[in-house]
Amino acid sequence: MARPEQVLILEPQHELKFRGKRGGPGNGREEEEGERRGEERRGEERRGEERRGEETMTQWGPFSDVVTTNLKLSNPTDRNVCFKVKTTAPRRYCVRPNSGIIDAGTSINVSVMLQPFDYDPNEKSKHKFMVQSLLAPPEMTDMEGVWKEAKPEELMDSKLRCVFEMPVENEKMHDMESNKMMSSSLLKSDTSALPTKLMSSTLDDGEVKKIMEECKRLQMEAQRLREENKQIREDDGLRMRKSNMMSSQHSSVGIKKEEGLSARAVALIVLFFVVGAIVGKLVL
Repeated sequence: MARPEQVLILEPQHELKFRGKRGGPGNGREEEEGERRGEERRGEERRGEERRGEETMTQWGPFSDVVTTNLKLSNPTDRNVCFKVKTTAPRRYCVRPNSGIIDAGTSINVSVMLQPFDYDPNEKSKHKFMVQSLLAPPEMTDMEGVWKEAKPEELMDSKLRCVFEMPVENEKMHDMESNKMMSSSLLKSDTSALPTKLMSSTLDDGEVKKIMEECKRLQMEAQRLREENKQIREDDGLRMRKSNMMSSQHSSVGIKKEEGLSARAVALIVLFFVVGAIVGKLVL
């Protein structure tokens, strides 16, 4: 017989993300609490390594300190629900609370604390979590007894896989999320500004027409001024050519007059010379 579907709502539904940190160890309160809770487990691991005579070297990395993520369990039903949180790597995680009862219509936050370890980016994570639940009996006094007496067809479960994120990946995801938020805010602002823009465009139609008419008038005025300027340049050219012709004519007339005067003077001199010679001969 198939198991019933999970009545609890999990947030997140499929993945538990553990985000690494840059630099050395942290000093947050959650990390200190998780460190305290996992002290005994780490002590056992260290003692086992010492017994084997292995040499260890401390290397601070993305998961050199406790990393905590939260799992929210919500009960939307009208009955109380018992739950348990299990993992395939119990020595690597501290879960608080790892079991309990969720009242009808309420929710609970489960803290999952990843203990420090030497992280290998090339190694794919195979850690998984499972949330088991069952409907609590009306009169329940012993929760452990309820779990022992529960039938397999009464149990409901949901599975989640663990994802380890490096700091660089975290920054990229943060940038993507911030870009999405900025783009959505810009879209909202643009959509909210559209009605005002439409109203302003309908109200300013008359002004737009006036501006278009003014532009046409200015274009016609500029064309007229260009034509007048062209005509003025042509007139100036004609006047300059006429003045040059007149000046050349005056100079040629003056030259002719001077040549006529010089010829007359020479003729008079010759005439006076001839008359003088004739008079001189007569006198003698």
